[in-house]
Amino acid sequence: MIIAKPVRMLVSAALFAATATASLSEAQALEAGDFLVRLRGVGVIPTGDSDNFSPNLTTAGVEAQPMGVPELDLTYMITDEIGLELIATTTPHDIDGTGSIAGLGDVGDVWLLPPTLLAQYHFLPGQKLRPYIGAGINYTVAYAEDVDSSLENVLGPTDLEIDNSVGWAVQAGVDWMLDERWSVNLDMKYISISPDATLETATTRDTTEVDINPIIFGVGIGYRF
Repeated sequence: MIIAKPVRMLVSAALFAATATASLSEAQALEAGDFLVRLRGVGVIPTGDSDNFSPNLTTAGVEAQPMGVPELDLTYMITDEIGLELIATTTPHDIDGTGSIAGLGDVGDVWLLPPTLLAQYHFLPGQKLRPYIGAGINYTVAYAEDVDSSLENVLGPTDLEIDNSVGWAVQAGVDWMLDERWSVNLDMKYISISPDATLETATTRDTTEVDINPIIFGVGIGYRF
């Protein structure tokens, strides 16, 4: 899998560094009932593209382009090691043509709202450096779809519709505690997002599955309360 090696490297490096740090005081250690709020800047990098449209545009496809956005998340610690994280952000993506319409460049755009719930395991809650991994479920809402004039110059007036989708997500990251409350966070996620997309003109209706499947790299700050 495309994410396996970077995830293993991030977790291994964080675990190694964490074992070299001194334990924190009891008041500073992560514990059940804590809330963690993080604000990150993230890079959203799609790793897939679409199949060709059918039944008419059988040589044409689309792919979403990378984007950078802010991301907010909230984690509740069920135990000292196990937490639940809810991620909230929304991302605008340009959509480029592939195959026979690759020469058109940008053929549309869409906003994605991908709330994601992850169950996390925090390896060293009593250390200054706290690596974690997570896995969970994602529900992505597509909205504000729009077709660029470059595509309409070829097909005529065209509507773009992208369905909502359900997928899975995995995560690896680390928190570096600056003091009892504040931390610096590094985080990486892979989210399975594969909605159906439909192009409709006055005479045709074509559908394909778009594999967006982004890797999301994030850097930010956190606060514990």
